[in-house]
Amino acid sequence: MSIAAHSSGRTMSVAVRTLLVLTVLLGVGYTALVTGLGYVVFPAQSHGSLFENEQGEVRGSALIGQSFADADGNPLPQYFQPRPSAAGDHGYDAASSAGTNWGPENENLIESITQRKKAIAELNGVPESEVPADALTASSSGLDPHISSRYADIQVERVARERGLPVEQVRELVSQHTKKPDLGYVGDRVVNVAELNLALDETRR
Repeated sequence: MSIAAHSSGRTMSVAVRTLLVLTVLLGVGYTALVTGLGYVVFPAQSHGSLFENEQGEVRGSALIGQSFADADGNPLPQYFQPRPSAAGDHGYDAASSAGTNWGPENENLIESITQRKKAIAELNGVPESEVPADALTASSSGLDPHISSRYADIQVERVARERGLPVEQVRELVSQHTKKPDLGYVGDRVVNVAELNLALDETRR
């Protein structure tokens, strides 16, 4: 065997062994380590941030928004309403995450915002000027689980009335489910709608 062939064979052998070792270390070992750490350090998040009712039944994920409307798409007045959604035919379809991709001058967007503002103002008994922007526009994913604290605030009296609960009790539940900005001062306070509505269902009059 020539020196060149022998050298080439050794190079190939080293390359193959290096590939196998790195495959085991990075493809198997690293993956197992990170997954294991995730289960130990972040048990809830690693399982999808699921939340349960009092009976231990999974009711959803804190990361995925839900619709609180009837079969005809009309909002259920006893629940806080989420943002509009363009995911799927009826909204909040986790298998069809998407936005509308409508530009700010799109006639469909302008018309839908006008209609939503009027409907939301009537549903909650507030002036149209008090309806916040997130109540009128869908998120880019169509699955945002949060609404602004402003949008939650204008829904408090309606939900309290429909459920026969004191307004202050409902307002306190909203406060308990309000998340402050991650950096403390950058961004808005938000409310997880699905978690809030579950808490309402479990509230005793």
